[in-house]
Amino acid sequence: MPKAKSNRLRQMVYASMFGALTAVGSLIVIPVQPVPITLQTMFTSLAGVMLGGYTAALSQVVYVLLGLIGLPVFAGGKAGLGTLFGPSGGYLIGFIAGAYIIGKIAEQKEKPGLAWIGLALVVGNAVIYVFGITQLTIVAHLPWMQALMLGFVPFLAGDVLKLAAAAWLGLKFRNHVKL
Repeated sequence: MPKAKSNRLRQMVYASMFGALTAVGSLIVIPVQPVPITLQTMFTSLAGVMLGGYTAALSQVVYVLLGLIGLPVFAGGKAGLGTLFGPSGGYLIGFIAGAYIIGKIAEQKEKPGLAWIGLALVVGNAVIYVFGITQLTIVAHLPWMQALMLGFVPFLAGDVLKLAAAAWLGLKFRNHVKL
């Protein structure tokens, strides 16, 4: 098989795998309202660190498409357009953008260290929150400060742990993924 086709196939396999991991991450739920805590962002972040921008974003497109066609892969076993256009839908779109940003920043260095990966993860997750909180304010008709208190503050401690895990796993296994 020519190298270009082999690389594309590998990208598709890894994108599918990380899309599936994100779906598994959605099954582990701490039900807080209006947006539940899950492991989705850990797998989104890990995809960015390990796969680079394009393939990481593709993995999250796979994940979102699985939910849109009706598979119960969104947080709490939800699926469909209603979830995408609901209070937590901005986070789903943010997963795509955030994974891309994390991957693009991580790609900038051949051997990124913990500080560089940490920067990539913080910036990428900030992007996820911008999308998520923006949609939360619009859909739930909330003022920005209230949306921040509901859609950001409750997740900070958990996100620090998830991002630390993604950084550690990403640095440990990044060189084993050949795209």
